[in-house]
Amino acid sequence: MNGLPKFHVISDGTKDVPELVRYAIAIYPYLDAFHLREKSWSAHKLSYAVEQLLEAGMPAGKLYINDRADIAKAYKLGGVQLGRKSLSAIRARTVVGSRTMIGRSIHNAEELLEAAGQGADYCIYGHIYPTSSKQGLTARGLHQLANLCGPSAIPVIAIGGITPGRVSEVLQAGADGIAVMSGVMGSPDPAGAAGQYRQALLKETIGGLSREELERK
Repeated sequence: MNGLPKFHVISDGTKDVPELVRYAIAIYPYLDAFHLREKSWSAHKLSYAVEQLLEAGMPAGKLYINDRADIAKAYKLGGVQLGRKSLSAIRARTVVGSRTMIGRSIHNAEELLEAAGQGADYCIYGHIYPTSSKQGLTARGLHQLANLCGPSAIPVIAIGGITPGRVSEVLQAGADGIAVMSGVMGSPDPAGAAGQYRQALLKETIGGLSREELERK
């Protein structure tokens, strides 16, 4: 792992724009990236959500969007997250330019090599632990995570069933950070949940900070 571990939170597809904005604005001080991942939304609705988030104070550099390289470019967002059915990282780069982060969601070493070879800046790999969002699918576990992270040429962000109490072992397996969905977006206190994850991440690097100290950063 190089530098401080990264913390990504992904929207969960259960909230309309006003509630999603409330959640995102409450948690963004704790995050490195907030992913707008709403597969059923039109480009118009996604654009509206981006505008509402930015107007409410979300830094453009912390706002990532799934698949829509065109929207990432139009609003100068921090990143675009690609999947197996998305544009390739090479093609996405021609759209967003050099300053926008390009992530790739992967499930195995072959996809990791492909993502790195195409110029992706990082990948999201999982699911690491059993999770309700992946019912019926076997979790990949820490051993597979460690095997993937060891030779990886790009940062690996782990996702899937990660709680604050599991952060330490995920980082020790070699992950460069974590991505969380329901652990934050499903919480009645999203800022409190995000603060717990951030403190768990910082505990592995600089000894931990209180929620009040985190809010002053």
